[in-house]
Amino acid sequence: MPTDNPAGALFDVDGTLVDTTYLHTVSWWEALRQNDQPVPMATVHRAIGMGSDKLLDHLLGPERDRAADSRLRDAHDTLYAEYWERLTPLPGAADLLRACAERGLRVVLATSAAEHEVAALRRALDADDVIAAVTSSADAEQSKPAPDILVAALDQSGLPAERVVFVGDSVWDVAAAGKLDIPCVGLTCGGTSRGELAGAGAVAVYDDPAALLASLDESPLTRRR
Repeated sequence: MPTDNPAGALFDVDGTLVDTTYLHTVSWWEALRQNDQPVPMATVHRAIGMGSDKLLDHLLGPERDRAADSRLRDAHDTLYAEYWERLTPLPGAADLLRACAERGLRVVLATSAAEHEVAALRRALDADDVIAAVTSSADAEQSKPAPDILVAALDQSGLPAERVVFVGDSVWDVAAAGKLDIPCVGLTCGGTSRGELAGAGAVAVYDDPAALLASLDESPLTRRR
């Protein structure tokens, strides 16, 4: 591949490559319950993929008293940290990253996880040998569905938007990619349905990383080369 016109694959991590969506769901559910602001777990799940600022707006309303926000975030972080040593990659996740790299794609983890969580996610994936760049929440002024984290991923990797595909598991991933006209491949392994992802604008939908890997050479990722 010509080095002056690289192509790449940007990957969300939580719920896309590592099986964390429901861990975040139960951690937010419990944090809210502990602070006397209970929200049904199904409602919490639908908000996962946003950053904590927008997630709390979405769940509690933008006009709420924000005095408890830092306490809620700290409670979520403490609860979620209990799972760090047990984080598990989704089927085929590391193999998918390596297969993309073997095909000449620059592999980028475009995650908005907090910096202290990113290390645990990378340990679970165990694919640092093929990862060209990794973002964190510190790289984005606004969280998804704003596209800031994708802009940071492009800047850090030296990739142009017209030469990448984003892979994510939530409608918020699809929305963020759409703001930059980046095609988004959806995976249902985060608990969002095929219909929801396609309805949000995903150009293709697969069950999990293993399913995308099995069809990689016919997928939007390699067509983008």
